[in-house]
Amino acid sequence: MSDREPPRRRVPRPAKPAPSARSSAPRRPTPGGRPAQRRPAGKGKARTIRLGSPRPRLRMVSLGLTLVMLAFVVRLLQVQAVDASAYAAKAEKNRYFTHTLAAERGRITDRGGVELAASVDAYDITADPTLFTPKEMKTEDAPEQAAALLAPILGKSVDELTKKLKTPDTRYVLLARRQTPQVWKQIKDLRGALAERAGTDPDSPNVLAGVLADPSSKRVYPNDELAAGILGWVNADGKGAGGLEQQLDKQLAGEDGKIKYAQSGGRRVPTAGSTETPAVPGSDVELTIDRDIQWAAQNAITEQVGKSKADRGYVIVQDTRTGEVLAMANAPGFDPNDLSEANSAALGNASLQDAFEPGSTAKVMSMAAVLEEDAATPGTHVTVPNRLHRGDRLFQDDIDHPTWQLTLNGVLAKSSNIGTILATGELGKTQKEANQVLYSYLRKFGIGKETGLGFPGETSGIFAPAKKWSTSQQFTIPFGQGFSINAMQAASVYSTIANGGVRVEPTLVRGTKGPDGRFTPAPRPKKTRVVSEKTAKSVSQMLESVVDDEEGTGTKARIPGYRVAGKTGTANRVDPATGRYKGYTSSFAGFAPADKPRVTVYCAIQNATTGSYFGGQICGPIYKEVMEFALKTLQVPPTGGAPARLPVTFKP
Repeated sequence: MSDREPPRRRVPRPAKPAPSARSSAPRRPTPGGRPAQRRPAGKGKARTIRLGSPRPRLRMVSLGLTLVMLAFVVRLLQVQAVDASAYAAKAEKNRYFTHTLAAERGRITDRGGVELAASVDAYDITADPTLFTPKEMKTEDAPEQAAALLAPILGKSVDELTKKLKTPDTRYVLLARRQTPQVWKQIKDLRGALAERAGTDPDSPNVLAGVLADPSSKRVYPNDELAAGILGWVNADGKGAGGLEQQLDKQLAGEDGKIKYAQSGGRRVPTAGSTETPAVPGSDVELTIDRDIQWAAQNAITEQVGKSKADRGYVIVQDTRTGEVLAMANAPGFDPNDLSEANSAALGNASLQDAFEPGSTAKVMSMAAVLEEDAATPGTHVTVPNRLHRGDRLFQDDIDHPTWQLTLNGVLAKSSNIGTILATGELGKTQKEANQVLYSYLRKFGIGKETGLGFPGETSGIFAPAKKWSTSQQFTIPFGQGFSINAMQAASVYSTIANGGVRVEPTLVRGTKGPDGRFTPAPRPKKTRVVSEKTAKSVSQMLESVVDDEEGTGTKARIPGYRVAGKTGTANRVDPATGRYKGYTSSFAGFAPADKPRVTVYCAIQNATTGSYFGGQICGPIYKEVMEFALKTLQVPPTGGAPARLPVTFKP
């Protein structure tokens, strides 16, 4: 057989057929390239078996594969090109979470660096509602079970938590803000116990698997009620909502950051990477307040308000030279750590937010105006009758008395309303002119103006222009009735006299310390010359007579070893509920040492209903207690100088 012959297919034959000479002859190949089939011997004509061509089948398979590949290509183009951004966003939403990193709120300290307000570690308890569905938990009531476990720990109702855990179309809900680390540890321990049980019992799913926590911080006030009226508080959203927390919120709050990370099954995926914008901590604020003096003032006023069964009271302590407020105490107060227990009437800072008629403590301004205008001197004789008719009213002093022969100094020492009316009447040729002169001085002292503290809710009081004074106001304003002020304004008046006639705007903030640790002093307060140094010195000597002279009304404010200048006040009080006079505003104001002033103390008590209501009797002792403490704390020595002892009366 030639090598070029086509291969032959062997077909079955009869057993051992006889060889034939023709059987070995070569056969023509079939058109398909296959050898022709042999006929079985002895069967007649043989049938040829033909195989179909594979080409049509190959074409069909190729077409099918092409269509499948085309479908994949079209889908791939749709996903990667046409709808790429939508799918990418969906993937990001389902996998990545973005949370706010709360900035650490700055501290508030007293002038010595003692913390008055600080922030501690806390956690916002959150949840992923998609992990509480029947599909995920294999149980229908997973939200209810989780809520029942969390409610007593978080102090929330079961219904409230259940509703949040069933929130649709979200993977983040806030269950409770600013919980302590102990609360979060309780939840983690409980979640761990449930996970352990779920590992051995498939019918007990871990219903707390979707409960998470975000690091946060919580505002705390280490001294409880101390200086609460100044500090204010922080609300549930972490924003300052009262006092300096509100006023200085921007500096204290800092700037929140953000973190974005992958999460799966309620757990963070550490290998998926994250992006973070760090939070910038808030600045620390250093106050002018001295914690110890604040404590002494708050303790003294709280005790006296309780004894007198009064509505409220305030004490302010100020550095006469710098205007810095060393203490600002209110009673009753509140605990900013737990506002749920606070009396709404006690919230805020009554020292700055209450407006009241000052009474006789305002006479110091009238006397300063008279002396500055050379209308009289401390020794000028003033004959004071028992009654004085002016305008449409008949005026009297707080007690009936025969005609007094007083010096101008004696008018202030004995706190005579009639003598003050007579003295201020000399400020002008007419009563109208006298009114305008007195008005201008009271405005210089800061009456009818904001103190300069910029405190939230601060009142500037009520003080009408002189041309609008009623007939009675022309004669009541000189002795402190017919206009209103706040306690800080009253204290500032005495600090002005103590500072040689220069008013220094009061300040509560010494400066701030930024995240970089750099201290930035507060802007210097504004200074205004109100009266001359000579006038201020004369008024100071006259105020000594109020305390030092037996004829004075402020003898209970004496401090052994120190020269004390002060003034009592007992004013008719306007009832805020009715707008009518009811009860009294009792007050005492002064400074020490009188000949080298360092500290001003102002005290006022509203509507004392038990015991005496005279300012000298119930506020004089508070002044003494707080002033003594302040002088010792600041290590202010007695001057050793002898008091002026100006004459109070004269012989006709």
